[in-house]
Amino acid sequence: MKPYLQYNHLALVTGASSGIGKDFTYELAKNGFSLYLVARDMQKLNLIKKEYQR
Repeated sequence: MKPYLQYNHLALVTGASSGIGKDFTYELAKNGFSLYLVARDMQKLNLIKKEYQR
């Protein structure tokens, strides 16, 4: 097991709708984290939310 999965599986990502924040969001979701996403562009954020809820 990866060391960071021994604790809470929660992450807060700011700037989650583009750039590095979006990439972090993808990697954390892929590793089973529950995510709290923050972004200025609500439309982009909703698209990302729908993509990861599958």
